[in-house]
Amino acid sequence: MEMPHCAMVGGASDVALCAGLNQLKNEHGHLNERKRALYETAGQIINGELENKREALDALRKGTESFSAQLKHHAEREENVLFTMMARYIGRENGPIAMMEYEHDEAEKYIEIFLNGTKIMDEDQAEVLASYIVQMYELLTNHFFKEENVLFPMAENLLSAAEKDELEEKVCTTGLQ
Repeated sequence: MEMPHCAMVGGASDVALCAGLNQLKNEHGHLNERKRALYETAGQIINGELENKREALDALRKGTESFSAQLKHHAEREENVLFTMMARYIGRENGPIAMMEYEHDEAEKYIEIFLNGTKIMDEDQAEVLASYIVQMYELLTNHFFKEENVLFPMAENLLSAAEKDELEEKVCTTGLQ
């Protein structure tokens, strides 16, 4: 997908963001901590570093369920509020918003495959199942980087003051718990 011209792509992380965009960006920090812990456990399973695979998969499943709920809440606010606002200017069918929504769907797909696969704790499938968490981690790491360095600065320049106030009202009052 082709990115529209954006003058701030280089050095975009230096752009001061409005409160709503800051809220979404700050949530990435919490989500990054959570996904990093999942990634580390998945890596230990894949590398055979844990004695009890069943116990490790169960812990990874519980952590993933909790993470998934927070990720869904975050992604829904991005899609329903921020992306909808930005779509008025740059469209939604192609370009950065379409890519961000696709990546949200892909991350959710990896999580679903893992959760469905761990309903029955099959130790023989532990490494394969854990690999979906690794894939989710890698996808979201790149995704958050693109949002913080391209999409959020782009939104800062596109949105009007009234839209930024609306974004703050809708995003900051429903932040991650």
